[in-house]
Amino acid sequence: GFAEGLGIDEPVNSPTFTIVQQYDTGRLPLYHFDVYRLANPALDECDWIDEYLFGNGITIIEWADNIKNILPEGTIRVEIKAYPEKGEDYREIKIC
Repeated sequence: GFAEGLGIDEPVNSPTFTIVQQYDTGRLPLYHFDVYRLANPALDECDWIDEYLFGNGITIIEWADNIKNILPEGTIRVEIKAYPEKGEDYREIKIC
């Protein structure tokens, strides 16, 4: 949905093994992270993330709780929860 809103029309896949996928074909760059494989890293182990968090694009992070100790103050959380009993495509979305 974020990619579509930015005008990105290429397939967007979870970057589970590469940690980040970058998409530059929209109105703004989209940096899509999946940090499932990271677990509470120290800030100095993730200094590479600053260029994405403070760059000119939009950064989306799956499994962000795994790196919450290095996320900046004011980070916006979007929580998505599925309810299969309400239908295959039903989702509750919270912005925190």
